[in-house]
Amino acid sequence: MRHVPVALPRWIDVLLLPVLNVALALAAAGVVVWAIGQNPVTAVRLLLDGAFGSALAWSYTLYYTTNFVFTGLAVAVAFHCGHFNIGAEGQGTLGGLGVGLVILLLDAWLPAPLLLPLAVAAGMAAGTAWAFVPAWLQARRGSHIVITTIMFNFIASTLMVWLLVNVLKAPGNQAVESRAFAAGAALPNAKPLLAAFGLDWPDTPLNLAFVLALLACVAVWVLLWHTRLGHALRAVGQSAGAAHYAGISPARMTLVAMSLSGALAALVGVNEIAGVHHKLLLDFVAGAGFTGIAVALMGRNHPVGIALSALLFGALAQGGSELVFEMPAFTRDMSVAVQGFVVLFCGALSLMLRGPVARVYAMVAKA
Repeated sequence: MRHVPVALPRWIDVLLLPVLNVALALAAAGVVVWAIGQNPVTAVRLLLDGAFGSALAWSYTLYYTTNFVFTGLAVAVAFHCGHFNIGAEGQGTLGGLGVGLVILLLDAWLPAPLLLPLAVAAGMAAGTAWAFVPAWLQARRGSHIVITTIMFNFIASTLMVWLLVNVLKAPGNQAVESRAFAAGAALPNAKPLLAAFGLDWPDTPLNLAFVLALLACVAVWVLLWHTRLGHALRAVGQSAGAAHYAGISPARMTLVAMSLSGALAALVGVNEIAGVHHKLLLDFVAGAGFTGIAVALMGRNHPVGIALSALLFGALAQGGSELVFEMPAFTRDMSVAVQGFVVLFCGALSLMLRGPVARVYAMVAKA
């Protein structure tokens, strides 16, 4: 058997292999496009143009990216502690509920500079509380987090339906949603923010939450790799037994990691409820919690990788929408299939190309 080096330069594992996996995923998607009688080159061009071809396209891509950064970071923090948080969808839902309740209660009394930080804090607190219960069940009762967080997604959805139908629904409104927030009780949109810097930006859902996503990336990086708490979280993730022997409580770290994970996932609710819809409504998370799992896996659970991976999935979401519009034979289901190929090759089959790349690297290194 040929000797294949186990250790490769970090730039190969972190940059080259993900790029090759994405290229392989797009090639597989191209075969599907060719099979339905369309030109794969044209499809790729339309997808890229739809995602990056104009300021409008960039704005929508970054809007989707914002949600995927939050949920990707949420999954990554839990993963570093050895837990697989499948509940970002429900935690984001409760985050939006916390944001909406505070604004609905106080938008007539508080100015935006006071109201919005309070709403963000309430949303993060709600997401934290929703993640804390499965964490406590895991730490104290042995209930598996994968099962409990999945169940809590359905409970969160049902709770939101009940509240909107029976408590929060605006009188006389046929839609299942709350009243609109008061004028000004929303995160600033990107258009007026960038206009202050002389940039003519289109009016899109992109808002100040994108800056929060970037700050969250920095905060998670500092926490995990530059604090004692982050070291303790990663120690438990590497070996709970060894961490316990070193005086670190795996149960306590489970509670901390999942609480932080829930707070990060809740920021999806901040983006959607306070930044985009300006009212409470159903299904605003729209699958971002599940996409965050793929984002974290592809980004190697590192904030930089997650930001780049979230940008890719944001581009697929926006570019796929444009592709469906411009190429009617390419349906919405096929757009989802393209994302599925990316998840397959960059997640489940992420190491498939490592052996061939390692052999090529060994040959080049000997030359």
